[in-house]
Amino acid sequence: MDHASQLPRMTLEAFNRLLDESAPFQKIYGFVTEEIGYGSARVRLPASEAHTRPGGTLSGPAQMALADFAMYAALLGTIGEVPLAVTTSLNINFLQRPQPGDLLATCRLLKLGKRLAVGDITVQSEGLATPVAHATATYSIPPRG
Repeated sequence: MDHASQLPRMTLEAFNRLLDESAPFQKIYGFVTEEIGYGSARVRLPASEAHTRPGGTLSGPAQMALADFAMYAALLGTIGEVPLAVTTSLNINFLQRPQPGDLLATCRLLKLGKRLAVGDITVQSEGLATPVAHATATYSIPPRG
């Protein structure tokens, strides 16, 4: 997918408004969507004791939720306000222990079809280039009309 030449179909402001109206789950994690582009997004998971597991690292479920949410943001940036787009699969590989602090997930869509979208998500500790996790996700897009 060529993302660079197209404007997003949903602004960051419209995305945040949609979340406030119809996705209260995102407040549980405290996700902060920093960028939405056409086929891309960057989302932050602020450091919180609520997401820490024994041993002092960020939990796998929090990392998975961050990757999934970044995919949702990238997809809506590409197709516009379609709140009923849902995850059909998510595969994640945990590569190394996250450093203390915020996590950032960057998603780019690899394929966009009429009914399915596939994305690639990299999760990193803020300030470090080496990924802590890598995920791929597929979303189902409901029929329009």
